[in-house]
Amino acid sequence: VCFRMYTEGEAKKIGVVGWVKNTSKGTVTGQVQGPEEKVDSMMSWLCKVGSPSSRIDRTNFSNEKFSNEKFISKLDYSDFSIR
Repeated sequence: VCFRMYTEGEAKKIGVVGWVKNTSKGTVTGQVQGPEEKVDSMMSWLCKVGSPSSRIDRTNFSNEKFSNEKFISKLDYSDFSIR
């Protein structure tokens, strides 16, 4: 369903960094970093849109941190990639 490819494209369009990969259980996992409003936008896309052929049954977000002085001061990634 090309979920990772569409996720990478959307992340670059929104302007967040991180990674995404398939798991052995047939799910997708990843990490997204950036300003809170951009991360929120990416999370919304992951919950509601995804790739055209995907079926999103459930999303689970944890360990939320954002790139501002209140949370993280330096991003761990410089781009968004597929692993």
